[in-house]
Amino acid sequence: MYRREFGKGLVMGLGGIALQGCIDPGSEVIPDIRMSASGFLPYRVETKVGQTLKFVNTNSRLHTVTAYENGIPKNADYFASGGFETENEARKAWVKNLEGAMVTGEIFEHTFSIAGTYHYFCVPHEIGGMIGMIEVRE
Repeated sequence: MYRREFGKGLVMGLGGIALQGCIDPGSEVIPDIRMSASGFLPYRVETKVGQTLKFVNTNSRLHTVTAYENGIPKNADYFASGGFETENEARKAWVKNLEGAMVTGEIFEHTFSIAGTYHYFCVPHEIGGMIGMIEVRE
């Protein structure tokens, strides 16, 4: 009996630790894309023209949402947390001052106005494979 109760307590305690840094389940924000320690979840998302996607940092690490300039459709609006207008600006600002960083629970939104495939990444975790893809359909 003692082991069973201990096991339940351990599971509940570890569950609480695993959820640290996650969004409050009672909040109104429903992320389309979550940021884990080393990835965007889900990696690939489909949406429609005119829709706004919410990226939420559900991890304790600092993350960015940064579009690859050559990885978005022609004439599409560039997007990056921090409001940068180019990929180069976003990269330099991160290196200089951690600009564009999203803290735990922070939200970045972008509305997609042109159909096509969008590729994006997290500046500090790009080398570890933190990249994502969005398919925007008419």
